[in-house]
Amino acid sequence: MSLLNNSEWYDLARQTNWTPRYVSERELFPPELSDPYGIPVSEWAKFDEPYKVTYRDYVRTQREKDVGAYSVKSAVDRVAFYKTADPGWKALLQLHFGAVPFVEYGSVSAFARMTRFGRGPGMRNMASFGTLDEIRHTQIQMYFGYEFLSVDSAFDWAQKAPNTDNWVVVSERHAFDDVEHTRDAVSSAIMTNFSFEQGFTNLQFIALSADAKRNGDHSFSAMLQTVQSDEARHAQIGEPLLEIMISNGKTAEAQRLVDISFWRVWKQFSALSGVCMDYYTPLAKREHSLKEFVDEFVCQQFMRNLKALGLQKPWYWDEHFLPDVDTFHHAQHIGMYLYRKTGWWNPVASVGPAEREWLETKYPGWNDTYGQVWDVITESILDGNLDKTEPPLLPMLCNMSGLELSGVAGKKWNVKAWHVDLNGRRYHFGSAVDKWIFELEPSRYRSHLSIVDRFVAGLMPPGPDGVYEYMGMAPEERGRCGQDYQWAEAFRNRKAA
Repeated sequence: MSLLNNSEWYDLARQTNWTPRYVSERELFPPELSDPYGIPVSEWAKFDEPYKVTYRDYVRTQREKDVGAYSVKSAVDRVAFYKTADPGWKALLQLHFGAVPFVEYGSVSAFARMTRFGRGPGMRNMASFGTLDEIRHTQIQMYFGYEFLSVDSAFDWAQKAPNTDNWVVVSERHAFDDVEHTRDAVSSAIMTNFSFEQGFTNLQFIALSADAKRNGDHSFSAMLQTVQSDEARHAQIGEPLLEIMISNGKTAEAQRLVDISFWRVWKQFSALSGVCMDYYTPLAKREHSLKEFVDEFVCQQFMRNLKALGLQKPWYWDEHFLPDVDTFHHAQHIGMYLYRKTGWWNPVASVGPAEREWLETKYPGWNDTYGQVWDVITESILDGNLDKTEPPLLPMLCNMSGLELSGVAGKKWNVKAWHVDLNGRRYHFGSAVDKWIFELEPSRYRSHLSIVDRFVAGLMPPGPDGVYEYMGMAPEERGRCGQDYQWAEAFRNRKAA
C-alpha cells in the first residue's frame, strides 16, 4: 500500500467498517453513547470529512509544525523577554497558560470517545487524529509556559490548575464537561467541533497570535499558530454530522445543540479572550477590539457556515448575544481586578486616560457605564483606601456559567434577576439564555455547586483564608495588581482639580 497513491486506497480504508460477531450492534454502540437520535448506521457511513489526511502525512506535517515552533522558541530568549514585558502582557500569559492547557487536555478524552463510539468510520478516523492533536496542544503549551517558572511561579498553574477548585477552573470545567464529556459522541462532536472550535478558537489563537507578534512575543505567536492549524482541520468534524442529522429529519435537535453550546462556550471566551484583547494587551499593540474580532470570526465566518448548513442563528442572537459582546467582558474585567486575590495571575486595570479614550471609541458609552465604576476604584486608590478595592465577600455567581452576575453599570444600570426554584433550592443566572439552558435539562445541571454555593454549604475550611485553601492557593500565589496601582497616578492631578 505504501507504493500506491493516496487516492487509490484512502476512501476504501477510511470507509472500512466491521460487523460485530460476539456482541450485538447495540452493545457495541450503546445509543446513549453513540447515537440517541435513531439514525441508521448506513446514514452515518456517509460521513465525508472536508480535510482528508493519512497517518503518514499527518505525522510528517505535525513534525514540521513542531520543528518550526520549537525552533522559534530556541532562537528567542523568552525569559529575558518576559522580564521586560509590559505588565498587561505578563497578565495575559499568566492567565492563558493557567486556563487553556487543561481544556486542551480534557479534549483528548472527548476525541477518544468520538473515536470509540462514533457510528461512521470516517468520523472515527478523523477523531483519532483529533485525539493526537489535543495531546500535542497540551504538551506544547505546558512546555512553553513552564519556561517562565524560573522567574514567575504563576506558570505552575499550567499544570496545577485542573487539580484545584479555583473558581475559574470550576467555571471552565462545568462548561466544557457539559459540551465535551457528558453527552453522546454525535452531540459532543457537534458542540465541540462545530460550535466551540469552528466558532471561537480563532479568537484565542489567530487573533491573539497577531497581537503576540506585534508585542514581540514571537515564540508565543508561533505556538498559537501551530495549535490553530490543527483546530482548523478537526473543527470540520461537526459539519458532516450536522448534514447527516438535518437530512434525516433532526434539524430541531441539531439547532438546539448549536444554540446550547454556542452560548456556553461564548461566556468562557468572552471572559478570557475579551479581557486579554481589550485590557491586557498593551494599548500601542492592539489591532482590533474583541467586538471587531467577533464581528469577523463569528458574525461573518461562523454565521456563513451555519446558514450554509441550513440552520438558523441562535434564537437569542439579536436580543442577548450581540448586546453581550458590547458589555459582558467589561464587567468581568472589573470583577477579576477587584477579586484579584482569587486568581493566580496579576491583573492590570488598563483604564488610564489613553485606554479610556480607546475603549470609548470601540464601545461608545463606556465612560458613562463601566468608566463610572473605575472612577470609584481610582478614587479609592488615590486616597490610599486599597481595602475598598478588595470586596470582603464573594460575588454572586451564575449557576450556569460560573462567572459573576453582572449587568451594564453606571448610567445604564440594568442588572436583572433570573432564577429558578427547584426542590427547595434557588438557582441564579446571569442571563435569560443561561436560565433557558438550565430549564431544558434541570437534572443535568441541578447538582452542580458554584464556589459561592460551596461556601454557603460549609464545604470550605473555616477562617478568612478558608476559601483560598479550598481553591489551593497559598498566600504567595494570590493575584495582585500587576501595575502596583501606579496606573491611577495619571488621574491624581485631575482629582485635585
